[in-house]
Amino acid sequence: MTSPYPFAAIFGILIVALTIASGLIWIERRLLALWQDRYGPNRVGPFGLLQVLADTIKLLAKEDWIPPFADKPVFIIAPAIIMITVLMSFAVIPIAPGIIISDLNIALLFFLAMSSLGVYSIVLAGWSSDNKYSLLGGVRAAAQMLSYEVFMGLSLMGVVLLSGSFDLVDIVHAQRKIWFIIPQFLGFVLFLIAGLAETRRLPFDLPEAESELVAGFHSEYSGMKFGMFFVGEYLGVTLISAMITILFFGGWMGPVLPPIVWFLLKMFFFIGVFILMRASLPRPRFDQLMAWAWKLMLPLALANLLVTGAVVLAFFH
Repeated sequence: MTSPYPFAAIFGILIVALTIASGLIWIERRLLALWQDRYGPNRVGPFGLLQVLADTIKLLAKEDWIPPFADKPVFIIAPAIIMITVLMSFAVIPIAPGIIISDLNIALLFFLAMSSLGVYSIVLAGWSSDNKYSLLGGVRAAAQMLSYEVFMGLSLMGVVLLSGSFDLVDIVHAQRKIWFIIPQFLGFVLFLIAGLAETRRLPFDLPEAESELVAGFHSEYSGMKFGMFFVGEYLGVTLISAMITILFFGGWMGPVLPPIVWFLLKMFFFIGVFILMRASLPRPRFDQLMAWAWKLMLPLALANLLVTGAVVLAFFH
């Protein structure tokens, strides 16, 4: 059910999402420091909390430089695309009963469509920079997204079969008796891996691999344009964590605590998992990344869909 106060929901979810994304900069540094046995930000403000504010001021104060050899209109619009597509996806995320901007009956398809459009930001940024490292990063991102989008969608079809709907609210309600993590554990693992690839997080950050491509697709960016890529990545992590919570862990459902608290607790747990993976996993070669997608992940996603379909047909019809 769509929120009775749509404008309040729009501004509330927008502000919370952007606040979480900026706060994740501090959270990630602190958690990485904890897991790697070092201090992390601890000088600017209590526990280093004002480090994010200091970094933001520094970013705003930097010269917003556009390379003279770049395709300027495309170069300028590329960072905005990733912000728009990710924030559009939040429109269909049910945070709690009545806290949703738009309760679409095809919300899951809308999420997949927006995540697919997000790659245009990376590809256009790499191409318009007229830099060989940026171009390589953009081409890598296109190949990576195309490959992992395929089984990301297939990994969710088991959830659709069990719930009988593409509506995210219906999917949450379908988990009253049992969370889908139990019957769809393989689908969850596949979606988590695809989510890592979609958000270009370690170990799948090959479009911006520093050791090979300097900074990949955003090598030529500075100031707030670079900041938009930076925040867009953390928004993507928040979005994928929210989707995992909704699709496999019962969304806002839980005892005693208010629904919105359960939703945020589950979401932040998976954000922590994303950060832990960055702290612990090495980066694969690009050919290995592609081989895993087509030779391992795709067959597993198809097998999961086949078995789930057979079980639903045998026991629920």
